[in-house]
Amino acid sequence: MAGFKLTYATMYNPPDELHANFDASLAKLKSSLGKEQAMLINGKDVFADEKFEDRTPIDAGVVLAVMQKGSEKHAEQAMAAARKAFPGWSHTPWQERIKLLRKAADLIDERLTDLGAVMSMEVGKNRMESMGDVAETADLIRYSCDMIEQNDGFVKPMGKDPLPYHDATNTSVLRPYGVWLVVSPFNFPFALTGGPAGAALAAGNTIVMKPATDTPFIVRLLADCFRDAGLPDGVVNFVTGPGRTIGAALVNSPEVDGVTFTGSYDVGMKMFRDYANGRFVRPMVLELGGKNPAIVTKNANLEDAAQGIVRSAFGLQGQKCSAASRVYIQNEVYDDMLARLKELTEKLSIGDPTDKKVFLGPVINKSAYQDFQDFCGELSKAGKFLTGGNILTEGALGNGYYCAPTLAIDLPYSHRLWKHEMFLPITTIGKFNTLEEAMPMANDVDYGLTAGMYGSEEEAEYFFDKIEAGVTYANRPQGATTGAWPGFQPFGGWKGSGSSGKNAGGYHYVQLYMHEQIRTLIRNKK
Repeated sequence: MAGFKLTYATMYNPPDELHANFDASLAKLKSSLGKEQAMLINGKDVFADEKFEDRTPIDAGVVLAVMQKGSEKHAEQAMAAARKAFPGWSHTPWQERIKLLRKAADLIDERLTDLGAVMSMEVGKNRMESMGDVAETADLIRYSCDMIEQNDGFVKPMGKDPLPYHDATNTSVLRPYGVWLVVSPFNFPFALTGGPAGAALAAGNTIVMKPATDTPFIVRLLADCFRDAGLPDGVVNFVTGPGRTIGAALVNSPEVDGVTFTGSYDVGMKMFRDYANGRFVRPMVLELGGKNPAIVTKNANLEDAAQGIVRSAFGLQGQKCSAASRVYIQNEVYDDMLARLKELTEKLSIGDPTDKKVFLGPVINKSAYQDFQDFCGELSKAGKFLTGGNILTEGALGNGYYCAPTLAIDLPYSHRLWKHEMFLPITTIGKFNTLEEAMPMANDVDYGLTAGMYGSEEEAEYFFDKIEAGVTYANRPQGATTGAWPGFQPFGGWKGSGSSGKNAGGYHYVQLYMHEQIRTLIRNKK
């Protein structure tokens, strides 16, 4: 695959070799489904008394793996192992730390299609988005390593005090906090575990990883990559089980020095408030979802706009915090734009996401499937559907959780679903008179993650200046609001979408996992 670099922007035209390798990996995976997977604590496989089945949303009757239902005891063990390993790892020279992490990133690349096959079956992502998630993880880890290296371990000389008869040396040193907890979501289980984990580890912290209950298998395989790269026992720990038990025990543990959580606003804010009850202030990095607008003006290239919006609205079945869930179209092009959006949406292939031809797979679980039906019922009473609005149950689709990609129109702007994150393949569409009118509507939500627009370059500059979001795109056919990549489009949100103001895969992210110490040394002049 010489000359091809997989990113979310390039994944639409991959070489045939990549598909062939994925098919081989998928066949291998299907021949060994249902095996038991252990937790990883202090370098050892750990099993719990209780188990749970990890089933694919493609076909709810198929068990991918049997996972461990960890308890508060396992949370304590993982924290203790991370605490014990911290002194050794934090005092390992940063050059050695990033050498091991870059080796882990290389292993991820080598296992790309094997990991992608598991991802596709476990999450319901199409094969290219699944492999994109894996490839992005390797690049996120490398980017944190690069930032440590480029900043020479974040040891920086400061100014000298003008003291007579003394020589003053002042040095700023960024040092790791200690034990870092990474709680990750189902939709990007590899990148949103491995990215924060890589940053925390590069900074010198030890970690405990807790994945979403729907997607634990793929995160166990990430733990294997760290272990196989040679990271010492206890530096990386992996536990599974319900959020209400083991998850709560981890967050509430006095051993936790920092947390990264990616997930819903409600869960993240509760975690934030509970975490604040500790003995002192500790860092928490939150990524809490979005309600992302795409604006189309009369000066837009409508073909680019339609393609970008459909890709961002319905990639991963709309289950992205960056999904284009609100579309605002200027009156002059409203009808033409609706027609093109409807046409492209109805051409989307729906089915088993491991199939090369399929774009849309199932939603993650039965609860999301029911939510889709409830939201569509609510939308049908206040507006109407341009297309979609129904579940799909014909043939093999009836075995999984398949929903039609849905465009809702004529919904009053006062309706709550203009502001509520549905996290499903549903996008609401409205119209506006002027861009000056559209911008306040785009900003009138509690979220500020991503945003996109299509129009003239002058309009794009106005959009960039006025929009309240951390990741912004103009005239991008590859995705109106989605497709960020480490080193190109660092990913993070404003307002209710993020707590730090720093974006993953960017210049300022790895520093979130360290705190500053100023060292002043005074020498007498002779």
